[in-house]
Amino acid sequence: MAAREPETRELYEAPAYGVVEAAKYLRVPYQTLRYWLTGFRRMPPLIQMAQADPARLSFLNLLECHMLSAMRSVYNLRVPRVRRALVSVKKHFPSEHPLIDRVFQTDGVHIFTEELGKLIVLSQGGQFAMKSVLELHLQRIECDPTGLFRFFPFVMTRRPDEPKSILIDPLVGFGKPVIAGTAISTSIISTRFKARESIRDLAQEYGRSEREIEEAIRWEEATELAA
Repeated sequence: MAAREPETRELYEAPAYGVVEAAKYLRVPYQTLRYWLTGFRRMPPLIQMAQADPARLSFLNLLECHMLSAMRSVYNLRVPRVRRALVSVKKHFPSEHPLIDRVFQTDGVHIFTEELGKLIVLSQGGQFAMKSVLELHLQRIECDPTGLFRFFPFVMTRRPDEPKSILIDPLVGFGKPVIAGTAISTSIISTRFKARESIRDLAQEYGRSEREIEEAIRWEEATELAA
């Protein structure tokens, strides 16, 4: 992956999201996310937050939790397997953010990372394995050749045909959710809609399709329900 500019790296690493806020964006229960970030008793956290007190996640932490959600929830991988995988990947490929610096794949049992055209089984300590299922969640993260990330969270369902209509990017809208391809805040769209402005009028004013306006409203409604 290409190196990012220092200013961009600082934005990516800045403590920008509270745990409650991140849980809403990721559609992950707050207590589950808190466990991943703080650990429990003698069990260390799975992900190192950008800031511990008060607890704040960086944009890269948000992406890590998105990938962890894929492994833990969608593919029903148990936390001990994920923990072993993270230990293994840090050993083979040192990185501050292994869940996003390596391309992961899983067959629902083990976790893989591609290296030299093969896949290493990280949750079993590093053996080579055949290529398996492409990760649905990985498709929601785009990375260009310069190392810039764009995150398109799920709005309603975790499905391959879920449109990439909402964007979270520290370089756009201060890292808050916007309509993809714009800097239009979903929160502002939702607030104006609740104030009885019509979808048609909002679409005309912002120069976007009615479907995009509807998706922004749908995102905010789902986020409120996740509270």
